[in-house]
Amino acid sequence: MSAEVDLLLQEAKESIEAAQNYRSELQLRLQGLNQARKQIRGSSGQAREALKRHFTELQAAATRLLSERLAGLLAEVDAIEADSVKPLDDCQSLIEHGVGQADELLREGEAALRCGLGEKEDKLGSFTKKAMHIQLDSLPEVPALVDVPCVSAQLDDSLLSVLRDRVSRHGCVSSHPPVQIDELQERPGSILVRWCKVDEDFAAADYRLQYRRSGTGGSQYEDAYIGRDCEFLILHLDPHTDYLFRVCARGEGRTEWSPWSIPQTGYTTLAPHEWRSGTEGYILSSRRNIALRNDSSQSRCPVLYSDAPTYFCGQTLTFKISAAGQTDRLDGLGVCIDSQSGEESLQRDQAVCISTNGAVYVNGKEMTNQLPAIGVGSVVTFDMEVVNLLPVSNNNNLSEGGHFKLRVTIGSGNREVVFDWLVDQAVDCLFFGCSFVHSGWKVLVF
Repeated sequence: MSAEVDLLLQEAKESIEAAQNYRSELQLRLQGLNQARKQIRGSSGQAREALKRHFTELQAAATRLLSERLAGLLAEVDAIEADSVKPLDDCQSLIEHGVGQADELLREGEAALRCGLGEKEDKLGSFTKKAMHIQLDSLPEVPALVDVPCVSAQLDDSLLSVLRDRVSRHGCVSSHPPVQIDELQERPGSILVRWCKVDEDFAAADYRLQYRRSGTGGSQYEDAYIGRDCEFLILHLDPHTDYLFRVCARGEGRTEWSPWSIPQTGYTTLAPHEWRSGTEGYILSSRRNIALRNDSSQSRCPVLYSDAPTYFCGQTLTFKISAAGQTDRLDGLGVCIDSQSGEESLQRDQAVCISTNGAVYVNGKEMTNQLPAIGVGSVVTFDMEVVNLLPVSNNNNLSEGGHFKLRVTIGSGNREVVFDWLVDQAVDCLFFGCSFVHSGWKVLVF
């Protein structure tokens, strides 16, 4: 009987635990629903405000433009009227002056006819002279109606139909942006952002990526990338700091950008790659990720190493050449197990590198495979992964002769070489370095 009770107790405990887990899962789903509802209502409210603001501004602008156009057309009518009426006013003044003279001449003539015989001759002679002076046969020319302006307004009724058509297609409301952030991958002092289209009917011509610090009051998004690629590495990010990322797209033949994607939060825990300061013959940038070989004496100088072993297997280490000097067989860019002081080249044991002439060296030995020569604009990448551990001692102690096999891929100029690199100690992080015999070389590492 006790066994049955124990079994029932065990089943009850399991049921209680299952119920607790079930309730927790349901509560998490309720939280997810609340977040989804909050996003829907919040984005809907923002969309309403954006629509109202835009169309209010559009209405005000359209009213202003129509008022300005009306005022301009009325001013043209006023100008035509004023210019056309002035000659008529001048002609009217001339005619009215002639009418006055004719009235005066008529009065004098009638008076001369009524005067006595003694004055008649003098009065008639004076009247005749005055009539000849006025030139009663000379009349001013009055323009015909076809010769004077007849002002009219020509209004194109098609504007309203064109406007109606454009307004009916102006703006749109979408429930989902056509592009979303797909992946945030941490890199040393940087984050690789990847995005993808979620609307297959949307033909994207360009993408626009922005980012900002998360939780910083007043912080504004800033552009990180505009172009056709679907990924971008954002550099110069502070480790252990949250950043918000968003992306939008511009359709083929369009000027406006699509709605922004839902912002995604990301951060990097990896310290940025930095060159070691104080190395003879090199000047570093303020962030110490750019090195310039500046020894004008052309004397040999030591290898410039990283400040710490910050390159981990599984990552991509990138060198970008922004300036180039004279090449030399002993030049090199690469990674190494340690940072041996006094070395003048990376073409040594416990290191792999590529020379500026494209030759690849493994533990100081040149490989038969060769990559394109390095120059201004060249980008060299190193990718490494642990293939397996090869113990040779009885107790598998690395210090007694175990080996790591690392699969190394070096890429440059759309070509790459792949090989296995045996190292005689366990490594989870490596140094990187560069060596240039001549000055003028400038290299960015990330």
